[in-house]
Amino acid sequence: MTLKFGTDGVRGVANRELTPELALTLGRSAARVLGGSRWVIGSDTRRSGPLLAAALASGLASEGVEVVDLGVLPTPGVAHISAVDGVAAAMISASHNPFGDNGIKLFSAGGLKLSDELEERLELELTALSGQGDPRPRPTGSEVGTITTDHGAIDRYRRFLAEDVVPPGSLAGLTVVLDGANGAAAELAQGVFEALGASAVAIHIDPDGININEASGSTHPEALQAAVLAHGADVGLAFDGDADRVLAVDAAGELVDGDQIIAICAIDRHERGKLTHDTVVVTVMSNLGFRQGMAAHGIEVITTDVGDRYVLEALDEGKHCLGGEQSGHVIFRDLASTGDGMLTGIALLSVMARQERSLADLATVAMTRLPQVLVNVRTARRDPGLVKKLGPDVAAAEQRLGERGRVLLRPSGTEPVIRVMVEAPTHEEAAEIAGHLAAVVTTLGA
Repeated sequence: MTLKFGTDGVRGVANRELTPELALTLGRSAARVLGGSRWVIGSDTRRSGPLLAAALASGLASEGVEVVDLGVLPTPGVAHISAVDGVAAAMISASHNPFGDNGIKLFSAGGLKLSDELEERLELELTALSGQGDPRPRPTGSEVGTITTDHGAIDRYRRFLAEDVVPPGSLAGLTVVLDGANGAAAELAQGVFEALGASAVAIHIDPDGININEASGSTHPEALQAAVLAHGADVGLAFDGDADRVLAVDAAGELVDGDQIIAICAIDRHERGKLTHDTVVVTVMSNLGFRQGMAAHGIEVITTDVGDRYVLEALDEGKHCLGGEQSGHVIFRDLASTGDGMLTGIALLSVMARQERSLADLATVAMTRLPQVLVNVRTARRDPGLVKKLGPDVAAAEQRLGERGRVLLRPSGTEPVIRVMVEAPTHEEAAEIAGHLAAVVTTLGA
């Protein structure tokens, strides 16, 4: 039995790769490595969620842990309960993946994602527990853990969003369309935004266990774009399956990505003296136009590896308050311990309402997005040294672009894939350079 953590927990096909047996053993491992007498578990709306939650809870309880099942709740909701109650937590979700996949994200007490070191310890413990004849004793009798449910957790998280992020009525006068992706935000989103004064229309809020992310949400914003135009709305917000990220749509139906959302909020906070150290944290995937826009407003940019947990580490290390990813994971560190799609949407609409400006206007002022082409090239095997072999070709591309663009080659952390990303003044030039580099990767990686 093997398990490898990726950039956001562990994922796989539910009941084939991510089995209840593995989840149970992971529960035992987590109890032993992370400790804690009480854990909370949340899930998104996938059919396999209760299966895996029950198995994980059983593993934890078999090590003497008091387990509380929070039911369907967004990942940031689980992290919020973890932070407020000071308990470790787990989220059963594969985020934006198809419904047949599932995953397990773990949080240490305080709602923080695990470090690389803790994940390595978990993998080692899992291997030990999967072997035969583990000599270490298990609790028995009254020391066996319990498993209970808490149906009030969703209301606690709802009150946080509706009462603690911005003042009541802050979104009055705005019409918003919300795409719940038939996921964890489906029950919450409309009520939260209406409680803050917005006029809200919600789509894709009827989960049936198999329609999560199906032609909906942040991975398929086309339906939201059409709905914004149909309703004459000021803005649209598309969440993913576990609602830890969001993409926006302006009144003309144009997509506004995570880079632009972060830029808008960073400039707003900077102007109000609320951007700590006048610094924002993003990953290497953020558009060059983001960096140029921040420089124009006197805001420093810190760059991390891909993964919102690396953004969080940099935020905490430098005591900064805002960061995130182009994909729509945005962390307001003074308000939350992880990316939160609904919180981010509230913050974005608050800027619109306070400044009485359209989303399109705010996005245009914040940054000019350079055309970006991303090509995923599958190779015969994982070769950590392959990117280095492409050094001369990358150098030639960078020399051609100069300060007009950017080249980034990055190996996948979980599969034999090299991600080739090129930014340039025109889409045609970016595509040409990316195509050439992809061809070289294919040749060298054969």
